Amino acid sequence: MKLAFVGCGYVFDIYMRTRWAYPEFEIAGVFDIDRARLEVVRRHYGLHAYASLDEILASPDIDIVVNLTSIQSHFEVTRRVLEAGKHVYSEKPISKSTEEVRALFDLAAERGVILAAAPCNIYSDSIYTMWKAVRDGVIGKPVLVYAELDDNPAHLMSLDKVQSPTGAPFPYQEELQEGCTVEHVAYHLVWLCAMFGPATFVTAAGDCLIRPKMAEPLDPDDTSDVSVAFLQFAGGVSARITCSWVAPRNHSFSIIGDAGMICADNIFHDQSPLFLERFSRVSLNARKFRSLRAHAGWGCLFGIGGRRLRLVRRWKSHAVEAERGVGTTVKHKIVSWLRRREVYAQDKLLGIAEMARALDEGCQQPTPADFLIHINEITLLINSAGHSGIAQAPQTSFVPLPFPAELESSANSSPIIARKGILEAWLSRFVHAAHAR
Repeated sequence: MKLAFVGCGYVFDIYMRTRWAYPEFEIAGVFDIDRARLEVVRRHYGLHAYASLDEILASPDIDIVVNLTSIQSHFEVTRRVLEAGKHVYSEKPISKSTEEVRALFDLAAERGVILAAAPCNIYSDSIYTMWKAVRDGVIGKPVLVYAELDDNPAHLMSLDKVQSPTGAPFPYQEELQEGCTVEHVAYHLVWLCAMFGPATFVTAAGDCLIRPKMAEPLDPDDTSDVSVAFLQFAGGVSARITCSWVAPRNHSFSIIGDAGMICADNIFHDQSPLFLERFSRVSLNARKFRSLRAHAGWGCLFGIGGRRLRLVRRWKSHAVEAERGVGTTVKHKIVSWLRRREVYAQDKLLGIAEMARALDEGCQQPTPADFLIHINEITLLINSAGHSGIAQAPQTSFVPLPFPAELESSANSSPIIARKGILEAWLSRFVHAAHAR
């Protein structure tokens, strides 16, 4: 399939990190209203530079247009591409209006084309492994989720000095003006809604705690830099999601069941380590001891934190395990290796690949329109909650997503099993006796 990218800012280089793993894609060209930036991208990646969006729309060879423009431009660019009869993959959010999002999907259906959207971490190895573990019943009935998306105190991070490998500045003004929620909460929402279906009720609030954050003026300057949402799902699961530009970095995701829990260290990493703990009287009582909580090695002997799971491998798992063609200096290669190992690794082309695969096979899109509309609405509800807060049922819903067929395949069919810690079984009788009269 032939792709064209509209928008060559900071996130564009992240998309290009896994380009090497997609020989099935041909990037026909790119366009950006910033001519200097467009020229840098053209020279660095050896891509064709379009003179305008109109030139892309007029090209009969382009199958999918990838919309990486600013949030304020998402709706208009996507609308124009759909009207031209081309498929669209949009960065999140699709629009800042639920009515506009509905209108875009109606337009896509009318023109017989597909509209899909980020985030694509819904297809990652980590979520597929977690989904399988929950399905296999190793934590019992899931009842509660704790999801964190704290991105460090923005005012201390010199965001105005952050650049991509090809020199694109981090869009800190848009990030801070739009807020931590609208930019990031969907990373958690797609995991939650994929596994547990649509949210039936949303309680949320937010606040702006630190002003000013940057020397440059922000407009508005009071967008919430922290939000907390409590979501309820029809199957009996509740979830608390926290987003902030205030607290130290924490991108964890934990599902607690009535018999155990499974935790992802970092939802920004497609191969984030997962830890599975089956609750026992030994492990739960051991958590009372500060030393065992503080020292993972000792705690593990008593079952605290459980064991690390082997991740399910998918068709593009290898994409985040290397990076080619973005940065060429020794410094960049070292930083790239360290980032992929320790910080985050995202295959942003994977969402486009899943979209294209469904198109090729004539299948339903893995994230249907009603799913994406619901994710967009929940994002906007939480983002707009503000100081006074909200408590309301969403207007949108969707048919729950089917359990991925590939997790039932022979390669992934072995059930995930929770094992006790070395001392856990031996100490169970002692703990029972200690609590008896």
